[in-house]
Amino acid sequence: MSLIKWQPMMNVFDDVDDFFGNAPRRILAKSFSPAVNIFQTETEVIAEVPLPAVDPSKVDITIENDVLTIQGKEEKQSEVEEINYTRREWMSQSFYRSVALPVSVQSDAAAAEYDNGVLKITIPKRESAKAKKVSVKVKK
Repeated sequence: MSLIKWQPMMNVFDDVDDFFGNAPRRILAKSFSPAVNIFQTETEVIAEVPLPAVDPSKVDITIENDVLTIQGKEEKQSEVEEINYTRREWMSQSFYRSVALPVSVQSDAAAAEYDNGVLKITIPKRESAKAKKVSVKVKK
């Protein structure tokens, strides 16, 4: 009789990983979460999102409670003529990304531009509350 090393629950997770890892790509949902680079200047917060080959008119950008959300759907279609029929193939993928911004911003003044596959979103910072000096009156 041989001894088997006991590994609690390890085999269950390996089986699940194998099942999903080996599933055909066509039955899995095609979506992705794009990378987002965020940096600040003295007056603005700037987010850069690489979205190559995405139609910028199909991108939705919202800013609510200082949270930036970028989402959209891209569809690519092609037709190939063959002898007696037309075969249509298309690929569809969606993307969604939501990121908390590092400071309070003026969402109504945000601007976005798309250049060479990179979406650049520029959002002005809110003016921080300025310290107010209070003078003390002395009663006699």
